[in-house]
Amino acid sequence: MPEHHSAAAMVPPIGVVAPGAPLSPVSSDRHGALLSGFREVVRIGSATLVRADSMEVLEALEPGSIGAVLCDPPYSSGGLHAGERARAPSQKYQGSEHRHLYAEFAGDCRDQRSFLAWSAMWMARARHAVVPGGICAAFTDWRQLPISTDAIQVAGWTWRGIVPWDKTECVRPIVGRYRNQAEFLVWGTNGHRPLAGKVAPGAYRQAVPKTKLHMTAKPVELMERLLSIVDGPVLDPFMGSAPIGVACANLGLPYIGVEFSAHYFDVACRRLEAHHAQRAA
Repeated sequence: MPEHHSAAAMVPPIGVVAPGAPLSPVSSDRHGALLSGFREVVRIGSATLVRADSMEVLEALEPGSIGAVLCDPPYSSGGLHAGERARAPSQKYQGSEHRHLYAEFAGDCRDQRSFLAWSAMWMARARHAVVPGGICAAFTDWRQLPISTDAIQVAGWTWRGIVPWDKTECVRPIVGRYRNQAEFLVWGTNGHRPLAGKVAPGAYRQAVPKTKLHMTAKPVELMERLLSIVDGPVLDPFMGSAPIGVACANLGLPYIGVEFSAHYFDVACRRLEAHHAQRAA
């Protein structure tokens, strides 16, 4: 059964790591203790889900306590002008026939300057939580790709490249133009990463899920393939409907998911609870 924790107090002070001490990810139980001060924390198997602002959670994590970051942050995209980008996500990313199928999500109305500042802020805080050599990988689209590659470097990560995700020809066509059928994973490492372990593809072709719990949900299978070269715990600061959490459960990786929206937090909890029960059966 999932464990639910609630508390009105803020997160307790985080322990200080001695200079020169080796850093390695802490146990899932230790993460649960560190995060228990937030208002709503749910433990499902090896996953810890937190309903909070991701910035607050990132500040609470111990240095070197995370193995990798994989996430799908709000892009603040979907228009050529600031007024268009400030529209509700459903108006930017969906046709009128699908506009009321999914709840809106927060944080998607920044202009490019504020998007750069915000991205650099959360990426910098994430870097302090990740082990040396650990990976940070964040999705973006073609409009925000230049900003995202700037942000990961401003935050102090060693930028390693771009991984295209080809969504196939299933995406909406626009007459007289090339299809915008690719999104991109911008990734880097926390300093030097040893040349060891598995080799992962540098591009992926995977259709968007036909059945989704979030308007911008990505395939679980894609997340599993991207996680093939990382160690846990995996931090997902923008959990949404938790496809990364399901992928981590399938791979046996500890997972920490953070979601600001109460609606999508409940969606993620129900999804992982059902997935955990199915695997246990």
